[in-house]
Amino acid sequence: MIIDGHLDIAWNALAFGRGFDRPAAKGYLVSRDALEGAGVGLVFATLFAAPSVEVELRETGAYYRNAREARLLALSQLNYYAAVGLPLVRRRRDLGRAGLQAVILMEGADPIESPAQVADWWERGVRIVGLAWQRTRYSGGTHAPGGLTTAGRRLLPALARAGMILDLSHLADQAVEDVFELWKGRLIASHSNARALVPGDRQLPDATVAEIARRGGIVGVSFFRGHLRTDDRKPNLDDVARHIRHLARAAGGPEHVGLGSDLDGGFAADAAPLRSLAELARLEPRLRRDFSAEQVEGILGGNWLRFLWRALPSR
Repeated sequence: MIIDGHLDIAWNALAFGRGFDRPAAKGYLVSRDALEGAGVGLVFATLFAAPSVEVELRETGAYYRNAREARLLALSQLNYYAAVGLPLVRRRRDLGRAGLQAVILMEGADPIESPAQVADWWERGVRIVGLAWQRTRYSGGTHAPGGLTTAGRRLLPALARAGMILDLSHLADQAVEDVFELWKGRLIASHSNARALVPGDRQLPDATVAEIARRGGIVGVSFFRGHLRTDDRKPNLDDVARHIRHLARAAGGPEHVGLGSDLDGGFAADAAPLRSLAELARLEPRLRRDFSAEQVEGILGGNWLRFLWRALPSR
């Protein structure tokens, strides 16, 4: 089973009209049929809304100016997953059931209006929370330097009590350092690549990768051109393999690396290393040049599966 650690399914449907149960829109890749046809059995499906400072996304209407609007947008996306019948993984025993499943990942924590709401989001099915996308009330983020805010430091204990997994993707460097100091729970980077290969604050330095691995976490490799290459050429699976190889070295082994493609997440197929999801089948033989069959099985899905088995509640 292939596991993809990051897909903005509801965002694409509600903001752009690219419905999950229809064939993939022209120039895009993700649909239910395409995922299932490619052997993807589990995805981390996001709740994502753009802050109002992201001017080019305002025309979608799916942006927020305050925490209440962020909450309503996230709830609408959660309702979308229910409407299309996407089964949610809430506990260990849900893993591995037939058909495509989803773990819900909140990308940017502004929909959590206060720590008192964390338990409600948990009951609704959220299992992973990323504190930032750009800057949020809780943390510095991509292109928005800064550490955890006072509100962010107050939110962490509530997330830990609920059993949430913390996603470090998009966190600013200082915020990552703050998290490492304060957080004792499970953590991942759902869709982040190697800064040593592609400079920029959106990627992870080797030391951060090593610390995620030391704590038993996973780094998911993004398929976006801007995360794979330093030029504007269309990426390919060699680029994906190059980042996987580097992250595996930084982590001390490939058991801490998975996929977090972010396909269709603000970019079309021309900025991805695939022309269709069926081409995912070519990734396995490409990775076999660098890793054993067992290690490749882990990168494609087994590593995420074992992590979730450890991190999710038994009941």
